Amino acid sequence: MNEFQDIDLTQIPQHIAIIMDGNGRWAKKQMETRTFGHNAGVEAVRQVVEGCVELGVKHLTLYAFSTENWNRPQYEVDALMTLLVKALRAELKTFQKNGVKLNTIGDLGKLPNNCQTQLLDTFEATKDGDRLQLNLALSYSSRWEILRAVNSIVKDIRVNDFSEEVTESVFKTYLDTKDIPDPDLLIRTSGEFRISNFLLWQLAYAELYFTEVFWPDFSKKELAKAILDFQKRERRFGKTSEQVKS
Repeated sequence: MNEFQDIDLTQIPQHIAIIMDGNGRWAKKQMETRTFGHNAGVEAVRQVVEGCVELGVKHLTLYAFSTENWNRPQYEVDALMTLLVKALRAELKTFQKNGVKLNTIGDLGKLPNNCQTQLLDTFEATKDGDRLQLNLALSYSSRWEILRAVNSIVKDIRVNDFSEEVTESVFKTYLDTKDIPDPDLLIRTSGEFRISNFLLWQLAYAELYFTEVFWPDFSKKELAKAILDFQKRERRFGKTSEQVKS
């Protein structure tokens, strides 16, 4: 079965961002632990990455671990960090085969040393990937990113004689996503209707898609539903419908 047969390949979003939500509730329905749910979510990541490669999506950003997630029980945090290392090792050959280049955004200095080492190894091993850039948001929050950008600008004004007007384009160069186009489509799973401190600046004109499906059940078929919904929308960017059509 071709999940993407109804999709218009001339109108593919070039950047998809996803808030992967519902692992814990999915596991609870299975009468399993939250860790079991996180492990099951790895297959959904694989499905979405492969689907994006097949469709020609150029950037995929996954909200993998927020700064707020550090407040979860220590056993769950430890399990997530272990899963990150395990998943990166397990998926490396798939990344290389599919031309996937790994990138990260967030405060990586807070991650355990083994996670940082594995990430650096994967960056190097996938640096030639030219089909899809996979951006993992790790120890990330948008407020943290914006505040860090503001502080960096203030420092440049004080120390480096920075006198340029701070425009949108200048501000963007101080963000973790400075080399990444803004998302065209944001997907959030599990029936929640929140942005949850994710890419607040970058999502200004993104189309938002919410689904009741828990993340471990998200598949290429569900990705196709989101993109088909996206393709039905008219993106006006502040213009009138008549201006867009002309």
